[in-house]
Amino acid sequence: MAFLSTDQRELYLPLMEGLLEDPPWQRFLGNLLQRTGARRSALALAPPGSGEPTLTVRADAARAALDPALDLPRLAVLGLFPGPKMRTGRVYTLGEMLDFDAPSRLGAQRSALGAMRINHARAVRIGSPGGGEAWLLLTREREDLGAADSALLAALAPHLAAALAVRAALGRAEMRAAMAQGALAMLGVGEVALSAAGQVLAADPEAERQLAFTAEPGPLRRLQLIPETARMLEAACTALAAAPPEARRLIPLGERSTRHLLLRPAPTIPGGAMAPAAIGLVRTGPSAIPADAAKVLAAVHGFSMREAALAIGLAQGETILDAGARLGLTAETARNYSKRLYAKTGTSGQAQLVALVLTGLAPLA
Repeated sequence: MAFLSTDQRELYLPLMEGLLEDPPWQRFLGNLLQRTGARRSALALAPPGSGEPTLTVRADAARAALDPALDLPRLAVLGLFPGPKMRTGRVYTLGEMLDFDAPSRLGAQRSALGAMRINHARAVRIGSPGGGEAWLLLTREREDLGAADSALLAALAPHLAAALAVRAALGRAEMRAAMAQGALAMLGVGEVALSAAGQVLAADPEAERQLAFTAEPGPLRRLQLIPETARMLEAACTALAAAPPEARRLIPLGERSTRHLLLRPAPTIPGGAMAPAAIGLVRTGPSAIPADAAKVLAAVHGFSMREAALAIGLAQGETILDAGARLGLTAETARNYSKRLYAKTGTSGQAQLVALVLTGLAPLA
């Protein structure tokens, strides 16, 4: 079928823009409804490897405002849509999905469709390698959808498959970012991406918590620094834009503060959508080791819970005697416990034991 300029504007562009909507593709479905004159449209989405829809996005025409709810799980149980037996990319009519060979099942199907005021429909299944699956549905109550509507769904299917792949890739990137941010936050580390002019392109939640930002209008902010330090930051970012990966710069965050921002050259981002010059790291002072750290140490090194608690005390700066007293141990017992810790971990003293604890999984428990 020929692509109209209105299709480009009202359907294909909203497919790309819909990746950033919540829920996704709401405007696309509304425009598709107007383009086809359908009563209702729905998009059921299944994540990669699932095969079962976990999200359904719907759009209804004004005349369907009082219609009963569109119950896709009920229709799926009855072998209608979204259906695993549907071939990918093929547009189905409602009649093709009804089970005429089983009168009782056919009756149940028609009853469910009638309750939802569905007498005519077109549906297509879309699959994308690594992007999951989707089922796109249009329904009408009175007049049937035509051949042009079926052709439009068939033409949209590959574009929607591409959009699914992009959405899945974005989801994986967001998951990786969330995992990395979570681990860094446990260690009190925040990161901020800076342009060559020292403007803030992005900051993770921990950096937002630890740093102060200006309230300048527009999408680009700056760190709230005294003028001399701000000039130092801008000069460092400019230098790092062309520096080797191992280059580092240290920027003080206050005249009397011992806190600094550690800068390194930013990695190259594929596609060039955002091109930071430097990544800055900030970190809070040492915090308490989590309560569940003792369980981790006990499981990894075979400590008793009392031994693990002593190891945590040492890692947090206590002496053997102070940590033992806190745990109700005599001085002699505390020293015996420490010898057991060294034996079980293969360390030769308190310094090595503390390093082992702090660089292991315990601080992340």
